[in-house]
Amino acid sequence: MVQQLWLRCEKKEFERRSALTPTTAKKLIDAGFEIIVERDEQRIFDDSEFEAVGCKLVANNSWPSAPTDIPIIGLKELPVSDDPLPHTHIQFAHCYKKQAGWASVLDRFHRGGGTLYDLEFLTDATGRRVAAFGFHAGFAGAAAAAVALAAQRNREKLGRLEPYPNETAMVSDVKEVLGGSGKGVRALVIGALGRCGRGAVDLLRKIGLDEDDILEWDLAETAKGGPFQEILDVDIFINCIYLSSSIPPFITKDQINAAGQTRRLSIVVDVSCDTTNPFNPIPIYNINTTFSDPTVPVELGNGVPSLSVISIDHLPTLLPREASEQFSSDLLPSLLELPKRQSARVWTDAEKLFKEKLSEAVDVQHV
Repeated sequence: MVQQLWLRCEKKEFERRSALTPTTAKKLIDAGFEIIVERDEQRIFDDSEFEAVGCKLVANNSWPSAPTDIPIIGLKELPVSDDPLPHTHIQFAHCYKKQAGWASVLDRFHRGGGTLYDLEFLTDATGRRVAAFGFHAGFAGAAAAAVALAAQRNREKLGRLEPYPNETAMVSDVKEVLGGSGKGVRALVIGALGRCGRGAVDLLRKIGLDEDDILEWDLAETAKGGPFQEILDVDIFINCIYLSSSIPPFITKDQINAAGQTRRLSIVVDVSCDTTNPFNPIPIYNINTTFSDPTVPVELGNGVPSLSVISIDHLPTLLPREASEQFSSDLLPSLLELPKRQSARVWTDAEKLFKEKLSEAVDVQHV
């Protein structure tokens, strides 16, 4: 029996990335898959690129009427709805860590009889994620921080962010808005040893920060517990940690207010974006920002210098083609095992976790 896979469109505004690319779609087709692709003008890849490699194109957002035995793959969470979900969905659902609305999302699967394979929790035998956008999230987050700092220095609010065609164009633009180089800017990256942190550090180097001005922190440096004075002594703070449990906050409003005029910190980028997570270690803001309105001011006392936060939860879409190609290529070996998902460990582990979280959600929803 031919394994079918349905690539749905993305409904999140400005989201141009894709879980499948024409490159990975062709490799799946060559392996015997039938790939069905929804038309999507927002996607970085043209519909014709998928058609050229043998994909079947269907109408935009038509997956709800697809046969329920065809898995639906996408990236970002589905639009908020009460409709039951009878399909198998492969996506980032953002509902396993008790984020806002988590139980309602999972209850849709309970009522529809569907299954969720959350991309964030597809792991290899060592527990490492098989595919992640971390590097490009950190890279793009650091770029957004730099252009926000430039705007703030000009006493302006950062305007709409637009995706870049490639990494070279992004680096060139950031250097230009900083006056030719990032030299003199000081930045601290927490989670510097992970994928995301490595991406942030790479961008900072490429725009010209001196090595001594890039503070790379990870578990060893944060072991003493926050809040950390060192964060206030840099221009840019970039949070790249993977949050799995409660930890002391890295920075607080009381700490910022107490520092008054002595604070250097101007821009915080929360790449991790645990905005609604009860364990959020950056409790100085409470909303996600967007590409059209990238920064939110921190509410501080009178006479305290302004501080802005960037909390965009899909930063890699600033480099949509490169980020999609890397992610989809990493995901491909697991997708090739999809026909054996009843026995292939990466899928059985993901289904087991789904059932555990589903049970928790049902208990909450039906108390």
